[in-house]
Amino acid sequence: MAADEKNDRARVVTYVPTQQKTEWTEHADELGMSQAEFVRTMVQAGRKDFTLDAGGAVEPGSDTTDPRGGDLETQVLESLDSNGSLSWEELVDSLSADFEERLEACLDSLQATNQIRYSGRNGGYTTIDS
Repeated sequence: MAADEKNDRARVVTYVPTQQKTEWTEHADELGMSQAEFVRTMVQAGRKDFTLDAGGAVEPGSDTTDPRGGDLETQVLESLDSNGSLSWEELVDSLSADFEERLEACLDSLQATNQIRYSGRNGGYTTIDS
C-alpha cells in the first residue's frame, strides 16, 4: 500500500440521539479514547464475523484481535501477570468479572435507548416493540 493511500481518510457524519452521544462520550473518556477513535473501534467490533453455533446462539468468529488489547489472550496474560499462578476456576472468575461489567453496561445502554426493559412478569429482560 502506498504511503498516500495509507493516510487517505474520508469523513463520515451521522446523527444520534443526544443521550446516546453522551453515553458514547462518557464511555470513550473511560477508555481514554477520542470520540472518533471510540466510534471507529465500536463499528469495527460490530462488523466482526458472527456465525450461529449448533444451538442457534450467536458466536463471534475466530478473529480475536482487538486494537485496544482486549482479546482473550491479552486478558489471560494480564490476569496471570497481576495475580501470579491461578487455578482454572480463579482464571475463569477473573475473566468473567469483566464480562459481567460489560453486560451490565450494555443492558443499561439498551434500556436508556428504550430497546429493552426488565419485566418481572416475563421473568427477565425483554425487547420493547416499536
